[in-house]
Amino acid sequence: MWLCAVAGWRRTRRAWRASATRSRRAARPVPRLDGVVFHGLRHTCVTLLLDLGVPPHTVRDIAGHSAIEVTMTIYAHSSMAEKRAALRKLDDQLS
Repeated sequence: MWLCAVAGWRRTRRAWRASATRSRRAARPVPRLDGVVFHGLRHTCVTLLLDLGVPPHTVRDIAGHSAIEVTMTIYAHSSMAEKRAALRKLDDQLS
């Protein structure tokens, strides 16, 4: 009985590995974007969601982070429009 269970588990494991390998092979021919790193898309996604006004705790959940600090300090990047607006405010205060 135990050997059958182990043999069945091994067959299942082999089938899963073969399936995972086929999936990776199938994913490779997707058109490539030279110079784009997949992980960089996570940063872009977080930044765009925050720019669209999505609450940070929702963005944290979408990104799969356990702490909101990770989302806000590592993944969120200020946009050029935000930087310009901040500098305009500083200019208004100084002039």
